[in-house]
Amino acid sequence: MLGYWLPATSVVSARARAYYGVEATIGSGVALTFDDGPHPEGTPAVLEALGDTVATFFLVGEQVERRPELVARIAAAGHEIGVHCDRHRNLLRIGRRGVHDDLERATGLIADAAGREPALYRPPYGILNAAALDEARARGWRTLLWSRWGKDWRRRATAESIVRSIGPLHPGDVVLLHDADYYSAAESWRRTVAAVPRVVESLRRSRLEARLP
Repeated sequence: MLGYWLPATSVVSARARAYYGVEATIGSGVALTFDDGPHPEGTPAVLEALGDTVATFFLVGEQVERRPELVARIAAAGHEIGVHCDRHRNLLRIGRRGVHDDLERATGLIADAAGREPALYRPPYGILNAAALDEARARGWRTLLWSRWGKDWRRRATAESIVRSIGPLHPGDVVLLHDADYYSAAESWRRTVAAVPRVVESLRRSRLEARLP
């Protein structure tokens, strides 16, 4: 099975206009993105911390099924919604049929809860295989990875370490954070929530605008 691993140093951002057929459209802005939700505590807290700053949430089908009302809340607040997966697994360990079934189920759950079809895709762990790429292209999705990450899933992460890990932001950056702790250190979302206002303030100080991809 052909697979692609795209590490942080070669992930797709708006500055890499096309890579494996991927394109982002945030121009001179910055995209803030959150993976692994919705989460009953983390997602509402992140939404509150964002205020009027827009972000993109890549959702997990099995979590959407448990809390569809949170997906509706994300959409109603004006944020973008994308597909992450149905079950959070490394795609290199899943066959073509398994990838199709996973994305088919996730898409249906997310579309029903959000009231619209998703158009963005990010695979678990940022790892793509040929089957996932084919699925994304067939569905007309844009696959968005990241250029900056807060490493907020780690047990020892703090608000300060998250901000440091993201570093100075530049036009075209895509920032990866998490609003849930299902697949990471317990209550890691709390540190993310504490870091979000600092990240937003960093954007303002740099005269950068948060945009939807």
